[in-house]
Amino acid sequence: MVAVSDYVRAVPESIRAFVPEGRPYVTLGTDGFGRSDTRAALRSFFEVDAASIVLAALHALHRQGMVSEQVLADARAALPGDPSAPWQR
Repeated sequence: MVAVSDYVRAVPESIRAFVPEGRPYVTLGTDGFGRSDTRAALRSFFEVDAASIVLAALHALHRQGMVSEQVLADARAALPGDPSAPWQR
């Protein structure tokens, strides 16, 4: 499961306790608006934009063995984003 907020990451983290144990739960969020000039730039900077959400979901599926390494590599190559994002380590 991927939970995303363009507000602080603490919001999606606050429901982690209610996610069944053993299930992957990835949270993406920001720490405020003051770093970018537009919402789109903010989402890109904090990696909560559409491409980052797709990559986070694919990475979680890969860790469960539901998506191959090749699918993940193809997505990383096709989508913009930073391959060193925390959820991809």
